[in-house]
Amino acid sequence: MKDFKYVIQDEQGIHARPAGVLVKAANEFQSSIRIDKNGQKGDLKSIFGIMGLCIKKGDEIVVTVEGPDEDQAAEKMETLFRQQL
Repeated sequence: MKDFKYVIQDEQGIHARPAGVLVKAANEFQSSIRIDKNGQKGDLKSIFGIMGLCIKKGDEIVVTVEGPDEDQAAEKMETLFRQQL
């Protein structure tokens, strides 16, 4: 299992465009990829799983990746968060 923390920097938080990019990237992997905000969890492979968390600028999230390709998935997801959000 791999995980990383990130504080959202985007003024609009996680809105539809970056959520779509994250979902598309997450679905490239077999591993389970979850996002957690203050104990609320969502599936990064589902746009509703992300949008339902209402993540705003300044929120700290934890992304947890578990599965056969977790190393590559965690690396790609962390890179996307840093570039997009």
